[in-house]
Amino acid sequence: MAKIRLTKRFEFEAAHSLTGYDGACRHIHGHSYVLDVTVTGVPEKDETNPKFGMVVDFGNLKQIINESIINRYDHCLMLRANSPAALEIRDEYGKVELFDFQPTCENILLHFVEILQNKLPETVTLHSLKLAETRSSYAEWYLSDQCSAF
Repeated sequence: MAKIRLTKRFEFEAAHSLTGYDGACRHIHGHSYVLDVTVTGVPEKDETNPKFGMVVDFGNLKQIINESIINRYDHCLMLRANSPAALEIRDEYGKVELFDFQPTCENILLHFVEILQNKLPETVTLHSLKLAETRSSYAEWYLSDQCSAF
């Protein structure tokens, strides 16, 4: 059976700041994030199945990602929970996510991996994620690069 990779691209706007960072990113600033989600699987072989020939319905994948990530993080301010103004800002503004990690592109990407590991249908495997902060700066995660923890 041939495995196929499918990728769906998502875009969302969010802001963050890097607590204690020695550069401009210590200030609250925003990004137009682009998230590429790639899954692998075998196309459905049952001709009577409405998903015949599909690894996963792109609409189903879109629904999962939107419900798990995009709806939560779009137009959100992402801060480290122990940052000086985190709780004050959270009380003043509604859509603030506080993390126990520094909200770098790399750490946000790993957070998204954790979210998606248990949300995808059993028939597909999360192959990779790519999170771009800008057109020229992004982080990537590949299942094949990981140890057996996943």
